[in-house]
Amino acid sequence: MFAKTFVAVFMAAAAVTVPASAKTLNVGANVGNVPWEFQDEKGDTVGFEIELVKEVAKRIGYDDVNIENIPFNGLFSAVQSGRIDAAVSSITITKKRLESVSFAQPYYDSDQSLSALKSSGIQGLKDLSGKTVGVDTGSTGDMWATEHQKEYGISDIRRFEGLAPAMLDLGNGGIDGYISDIPAVAYYIKDKPQFTVVERIKTGEQYSIMFAKDSPLAAEATKAISAMKKEGFVADLHEKWFGSKPDASTSTAMDADQPKL
Repeated sequence: MFAKTFVAVFMAAAAVTVPASAKTLNVGANVGNVPWEFQDEKGDTVGFEIELVKEVAKRIGYDDVNIENIPFNGLFSAVQSGRIDAAVSSITITKKRLESVSFAQPYYDSDQSLSALKSSGIQGLKDLSGKTVGVDTGSTGDMWATEHQKEYGISDIRRFEGLAPAMLDLGNGGIDGYISDIPAVAYYIKDKPQFTVVERIKTGEQYSIMFAKDSPLAAEATKAISAMKKEGFVADLHEKWFGSKPDASTSTAMDADQPKL
């Protein structure tokens, strides 16, 4: 009798104290992609998209998020095969990609930008006549500046191998402006008040969370992101990582539909 009572009490206690298995969202990311997903000084994976995807996961019923470090090109096959549930890494939504994967609504417009010294007097593209601009070799900014050089009267285009040397030359007066991806520049200058982004150059690129083709998670994440935008969560995230509030005309601030072909 005692043994039976003991077993019954033990099983009841176990039922109370042992939690059910946590529901985990497995997310692939190309860790090292500052400021979207990278390791901090403690070795923790942090970044704009890491915080965003964790909040989305919580809102759609997941208890935990597992971040798996996967090279960018490997994210597509990992999602398609079901190895991971979702992927982030400043992934641009394109019609070609929508043929084989699905995306939640966009949350960042990755346009180009013109940055300059605040003291330069340059307030936008209209002020580039006779000026020298820097670009990253072979980048979207390089292609844009080359295509529009005559239109804006740019006297010279200087090419750099990365953002840091270009911004150094901008600070030293070697170039008058720098045309590059707006998120990288915004993150770089958030604690360097001598610089400013004077104009956003629209290119139509938008980032989102990627899922397997026709995964119901894409629609669920879209609804969650809508709520996060309305509540100011995404705007606050932008201010935290880029040091400024998002432009009201961008997908960081504006609600959007789930992308479709």
